[in-house]
Amino acid sequence: MSTHDLYIRPVEAPGQDVPMTGAARFTWEYDDGRARLLALYQKGKDKQWDAAERIDWDLEVDPYNVLGTPDEAMAIHGTKYWDMMSADERSDLRRHFASWQFSQFMHGEQGAMITAARIVESVPDLDSKFYSATQTMDEARHTEIFSRFLQEKIGMVYPINGKLQDLLNETLSDSRWDMPYLGMQVLIEGLALAAFGVCRDVTTKPLPRQILAYVMQDEARHVAFGRMALRDYYKQLSSAELAEREEFVIEGCYLMRDRIRGFEVWENFGIDPKEVREFVEQSAFHQMYRSLLFSRIVPCVKDIGLWSDRIRQTYDDMGVLDMSKSDLEALMRHDEELADQLDAQRFAAEEADRKAEVDTVVAAEAEAAAS
Repeated sequence: MSTHDLYIRPVEAPGQDVPMTGAARFTWEYDDGRARLLALYQKGKDKQWDAAERIDWDLEVDPYNVLGTPDEAMAIHGTKYWDMMSADERSDLRRHFASWQFSQFMHGEQGAMITAARIVESVPDLDSKFYSATQTMDEARHTEIFSRFLQEKIGMVYPINGKLQDLLNETLSDSRWDMPYLGMQVLIEGLALAAFGVCRDVTTKPLPRQILAYVMQDEARHVAFGRMALRDYYKQLSSAELAEREEFVIEGCYLMRDRIRGFEVWENFGIDPKEVREFVEQSAFHQMYRSLLFSRIVPCVKDIGLWSDRIRQTYDDMGVLDMSKSDLEALMRHDEELADQLDAQRFAAEEADRKAEVDTVVAAEAEAAAS
């Protein structure tokens, strides 16, 4: 079945063109480069994996309860709209919201794949080209995973959110080589990583947890890559050049904040987005969710040197300034370790199951021999 048959409304076929500017850069310097970045490149090579083998796709998923989150996760919970819905309509809403959420993950990962390829093309130094090549493969795998999950387990796909599309367009069409880093590695990837983490930690379902944990293990490296490259480069820029990057960050953060509200879903259910905006602002669950979504972006922006009064005021206005105190290194380390722990638990359980099967066969044979 074509993906186009699963979209909740028609999308452009076969896709969309985004005009890009800037130069493709060759470098004739093949020295060893920066040790930190080359170590990350080696890690990127060592950590490649096959989504078809590492993920247990045989696990069942209820498309009407994909993550197993409580009713309070729905922004309209406790409102007249929720009370008017039947149990089936509420289940259908959960399916739509899960589809919308994972669809944006999928579209964002395709954007990351294209942006990583763009970085390979435009970045001037070879060690960054090396690492971006491994990231391009990572993002291809992530796009594959979310696409398969949507098609096989949910059976419904949402078009790309307009705010996400706008930020991707701005990121890819800028001729300056550092802007794909800033737009993708810091803003889009930073928000996605935090969203993955919230979903990973609240879900009670094994397949989504596997997918999100394994994708996050890769994404932790990607954000580290962006931080390394931009931190070094931004030390060389003038105050006027830094102010231009800060303006891009501010605009991008507002776009990302508006993206997470899921207005497309509410419109499909005949609910005025203006009312939903109020519900989202008043929801304790969504206030927590929104603040956590900036837990990776804010400390990263500070770390790379974009920390003017205006940036701080923006984050204060958004209610996320305290996220600047987050220990980004610890968060990333936890993301990587959790995926390895999940592997260890799964393999230990599988080994125990195999041992139990062997013990059962041996005992049956012994009983048969004795009789």
